[in-house]
Amino acid sequence: MSDPTMSSHVITSPAEVFPPEPRMTTAADLDRLLHAWQSRFTGGRSPSTLSLAFLDWMNHAANSPFQTSMLGRVAVAQWIRLAQAMMSGKPAIAPRLEDHRFDHPAWLENPYRTLVQAVLLGEEWSDSLVHTPPGVDPANERIVAFSVRQWLDLVSPSNLPWLNPEVIQATKATRGGNLVAGLGNLLRDRARADAGSGMEGFRLGGNLAATPGKVVFRNALMEVIQYAPTTPTVGAEPVLIVPAWIMKYYILDLSLGNSMIGWLVGQGRTVFAISWRNPGADMRDTTLDDYRSHGVMAAIDAVGAICGGAKLHAVGYCLGGTLLAIAAAAMAREDDRRLASLTLLAAQTDFTEAGELQLFITNDQLAFLDDVMQGQGYLDQKQMAGAFQMLRSNDLVWSHAIRDYLLGEQDTPNDLMAWNADGTRLPARMHIEYLRHLFLDNDLAEGRFPVGGRPVTLGDIKLPIFLVGTERDHIAPWHSVFRLHVLNDGPLTFVLTSGGHNAGIVSEPGHPHRHFRLRAREAAGHTLGPDEWLRDTAPQDGSWWPAWDAWLEARSRPRIDPPPMGAPGYAALCDAPGTYVREG
Repeated sequence: MSDPTMSSHVITSPAEVFPPEPRMTTAADLDRLLHAWQSRFTGGRSPSTLSLAFLDWMNHAANSPFQTSMLGRVAVAQWIRLAQAMMSGKPAIAPRLEDHRFDHPAWLENPYRTLVQAVLLGEEWSDSLVHTPPGVDPANERIVAFSVRQWLDLVSPSNLPWLNPEVIQATKATRGGNLVAGLGNLLRDRARADAGSGMEGFRLGGNLAATPGKVVFRNALMEVIQYAPTTPTVGAEPVLIVPAWIMKYYILDLSLGNSMIGWLVGQGRTVFAISWRNPGADMRDTTLDDYRSHGVMAAIDAVGAICGGAKLHAVGYCLGGTLLAIAAAAMAREDDRRLASLTLLAAQTDFTEAGELQLFITNDQLAFLDDVMQGQGYLDQKQMAGAFQMLRSNDLVWSHAIRDYLLGEQDTPNDLMAWNADGTRLPARMHIEYLRHLFLDNDLAEGRFPVGGRPVTLGDIKLPIFLVGTERDHIAPWHSVFRLHVLNDGPLTFVLTSGGHNAGIVSEPGHPHRHFRLRAREAAGHTLGPDEWLRDTAPQDGSWWPAWDAWLEARSRPRIDPPPMGAPGYAALCDAPGTYVREG
């Protein structure tokens, strides 16, 4: 059982926050200040990482002069393709499926059609350029390719008002009114950013995070919310949801119609959820294991006490799923049998295919990031959001800028946008531990991740697992999520659903244009490769939630009367959504 009090890593005193004994400023302190200043201009990225990557590429390009010179012939071939496209009227190249810069019909008319062809052929040549020299370190090659793509996105004609026909048409039609409205939108967004707001029209406990419940446990790291039953009987096994600490938990309790938590309660599930504290500088030394022991394990203790020792269905989302997998492996090692099943939503356990987020994870980058965070004690939400936006700059940055600032349009606020504006911070020590041990060194997948001084093994988990990946996930790519098949040979049901990291999970029944694929593997059964799995698993229309609920029901005992709200030692402290979720 976990001690409900927190370790010294989390409970702090004024003396810990403000050391009583002054110390001399060292050279390392001065370098740390320099790096923190640099981060304001680099978006938190180490300038050394970028320069070393380009130096590696340039050295190999210079040492392969004959292969490099062939790029001239490739460029001539691209010009020939462009000329042929102009003469024939048929495109020489089409945008990628995920590229929506040139979707407007005006781009199909000349001279814009020719401009689009020139841009796409030039980008194709640039891609061959960065991948040509042999011998470049793969990580450096990815960094160079990513940086070149960012620059090309920046200078794309779709982002230039005098070259974008959609903007030109809107400016003519409104006599410049779109640009005036766009300036107003820009000033509004700046004011919101300065004020740290973005939730106008939405209220926690009102039209967000509104599923009725009580906070039944609180420590210095998290609160446990128990949701009120709405059915006469409930599943004998309660459901515990472990969200990621990089987001407010109510991504799973948005509005009435798309709340996963509310839907589960309506299916007759007794639901508990962890709501993480939004850390400040006082939590700078909180560790990743604190999140396991004083987060997941403390919540399991609370749920067990309230539900009479019943086993529980544990659910983890994103980093919460990674943490839950670590906790489940440690429980299996200690023969702790309080879990009935494990559900992991867009959660990685093997980080060898972790996508473009790996671009930011090098030893040099982590040292730089550590210096940046040491000054403030955490990574703030703006720094984290900037990294995610760069991964999909066309979708998350430039398309927004064009629509809002050049076309003068304005998004209709919705619950997901309000949640996205309600950011969180990450404790400095925990964040570096997570990035180093999981992303950089892949210790969990390779059996080196320590819990209690000894490594844990995901293969020790002997529970039925329900694993969900999303088709367009740029944070936890589904191929990476899928790799749990290799690390655990137990019974595993994998679902691949339409949508991205958030929209694919918040995929309520009745949501239009949704589909999913589902296939179960028995214990010690034959494991398909991800591409083979995709080829051989037919899509099904609709939401994956009912299939998940049926899976839970098949692994549950007969239904019982709802448990009490709270228990001795776990009395109700306040109404949901609690206090920690309100911390800015």
